Amino acid sequence: MSHQSKPVVLVARIPAEGIADFRAYEGAVLPLLPEFNGRLDRRLRTPDGTIEMHIVSFASDEDFQNYRNDPRRTGQASLLEKSAAKLEVFPIADV
Repeated sequence: MSHQSKPVVLVARIPAEGIADFRAYEGAVLPLLPEFNGRLDRRLRTPDGTIEMHIVSFASDEDFQNYRNDPRRTGQASLLEKSAAKLEVFPIADV
């Protein structure tokens, strides 16, 4: 990504019983990132797997919205719901 990329942080708080469903959700949606000029820059996880943080970058805000609205991504919402993960999304910038 160029220096003009739009980085975003996702923090997921996942109940222990939802980890498998959350990882299945990720397995379905993360591979879509390149189609929307997106990239997974970092993926961090606590040892127990209940908190995960992703730093992703998109070429534009429009690319990020298109990724979020893609039917292949939204079609996996049931896995995300089943995981009971609580998600927080923050736009960030290098300082």
